[in-house]
Amino acid sequence: MFSLLASVVVISLSGALMPGPLFAVMLAKSYKSPWSGVQMSLGHAVVEVPLILLIYFGLANFFQNSAVQLVLSLAGGGMIIWMGISMFRAQATVVRQDRDYPLSSFRAGIMLTGLNPFFILWWATVGGLLVMKFLGYGAAGISAFILTHWSVDLLWLSIVSFAVFRTHHLWGSKVQEGVFIVCSLLLVIFGAWFVLSGLGLIS
Repeated sequence: MFSLLASVVVISLSGALMPGPLFAVMLAKSYKSPWSGVQMSLGHAVVEVPLILLIYFGLANFFQNSAVQLVLSLAGGGMIIWMGISMFRAQATVVRQDRDYPLSSFRAGIMLTGLNPFFILWWATVGGLLVMKFLGYGAAGISAFILTHWSVDLLWLSIVSFAVFRTHHLWGSKVQEGVFIVCSLLLVIFGAWFVLSGLGLIS
């Protein structure tokens, strides 16, 4: 099983290193707390662990249903666009008035995980193949799989969050506002991509 777990680390790390909506919000939240990465990874796990278990018990086909994917894309994409607009409006307040972005890191982790249709589709396809390899190892095997995968997310988000918190005061207010603006635009772009992909307008 060790070789299987090693493959989980590599595949999980490749996914963790890919910027997405959760990563964008985590950067903004890390201005105020070095623990944002930990809290967002915990929120991420609230959605991810039950999803892995559902796939483990044979519900991968449900998430591959075109109607389910359409609903996830429209609802999730719309909410992520709204969050991007909200972050854009809050950037001056956070940077200049030393206030935090209103959504907690834990809740953001839950929302941005559950509202990301491509995250769910990834688990129903590529992730599902990984899960199936652990079927023969029983409860111990799937538990080891979940713990290994989540540890990669936790480690990566924690490192980035701590680095941002420790260094952001060196950037200057203009740079900090610029980072917030870029992160908010990324959320809007991701959200629009989810919606348009769900409608079949782009691939």
